[in-house]
Amino acid sequence: MASFRIRQYQEQDYEAVRALFARGILEHAPAGFRHILRSARVRLALLAVFVAARAAAGSWVLGLGAVALALVLLWVLVRSLSTDYVRDALGTDLCDVPGTYLRPDRCFWVAEEGGTVVGMVAAVPAGRGELELKRLSVSREHRGRGLARALCREVLGFARARGYGAVVLYTSMVQVAAQRLYEEQGFRRVGTSYPSLLGTLLNFQIFHYRCDLGDGTK
Repeated sequence: MASFRIRQYQEQDYEAVRALFARGILEHAPAGFRHILRSARVRLALLAVFVAARAAAGSWVLGLGAVALALVLLWVLVRSLSTDYVRDALGTDLCDVPGTYLRPDRCFWVAEEGGTVVGMVAAVPAGRGELELKRLSVSREHRGRGLARALCREVLGFARARGYGAVVLYTSMVQVAAQRLYEEQGFRRVGTSYPSLLGTLLNFQIFHYRCDLGDGTK
């Protein structure tokens, strides 16, 4: 039996929630980097860097050095997608959780075990009778125990109880485990977008998911 409990956010959870969210997002940066390196466009660009540097310097070593430098720059750019997202969240809704989420039509939950916050999720109206699931995160040490599933169901139950017709969410293309979880809970992918111009250049996509709940009253 699960030993964690899910409850509404409280003021003493502030630092734990912010740290949990930041860790959960930043840990996906390496997967994003590997995804970018599999792109034919990026591989051709790296080859062009090598050929141009070798031709200019007349040295294989300098050509390889130029590629290494390009890889470092690419890593910085890819990681900035995560760091910018974290910075934006910490400076907006996660800076004032009660003011943003603790209202009748929305909520913010944490999962607690032994007095420690080990998971979190939020829900906020998205318009058109839809509720958006946001900020789902579970600490690495507590994954694989059904915690994310329980948090997801908390949002679905909240939406049904308040008459929402659907729950929507957004997740990145590299969060494969999260995609499987959402699909198991009845979500289906309904669209894609890019988080920024940099995301477009790197072909880093955001997937849109939707779970229809039947005829809502909102």
